[in-house]
Amino acid sequence: MKKLSLEKALPWILLIGGSIGLIAAFALTYDKIQVLHNPDYQPSCNINPVLSCGSVMNKPQASLMGVPNTIFGLMGFSVLITLAVLMLTKVKLPRFIWRGTWVGLLGGMLFAGYLFFQGVFRIGAICPFCFLIWITMPLMFWYTTLYNLRHGHFKIAGKVGDWLQKHHLDIIAFWYLLFFGILLQHFWYYWKTLI
Repeated sequence: MKKLSLEKALPWILLIGGSIGLIAAFALTYDKIQVLHNPDYQPSCNINPVLSCGSVMNKPQASLMGVPNTIFGLMGFSVLITLAVLMLTKVKLPRFIWRGTWVGLLGGMLFAGYLFFQGVFRIGAICPFCFLIWITMPLMFWYTTLYNLRHGHFKIAGKVGDWLQKHHLDIIAFWYLLFFGILLQHFWYYWKTLI
């Protein structure tokens, strides 16, 4: 398999993923403010019984320590966009920035995974804007991980690191197959009514 040019791809992955995440966080923040002002307000992302953020944003899982999750998204995705722009302008970032970015993305992945579990298995709904974040976070996390490995910011035994880089597309494809498989299977009772 052709070696991925992470130096060219990663800034665009972070810029596009960060922009999608920032727009989603902004839209959810706007809708949350509207709901606080008017409890009868219907969020823009209430599409059907399964694709609905209104049923998600009123649950305790929509906040962390009293702060709406969207605020963390606004901050985190802004940082990723800034990093992407710096990369595109050829600014060489120090190792601690890349390690910190990886730790932040790991935290984002874990939090997105927690919210995925809560939304799907506890609340029983898919927030469309959260869905966009569930789609973009794995790409940003995975390719930042590979970038850190390739540039020696993290040390992993040679063969393991080589295997991860060689099979990067297989790993991400497996992730998305599992992700979409869970959503398809869990909400099949609704999806089959659309066929």
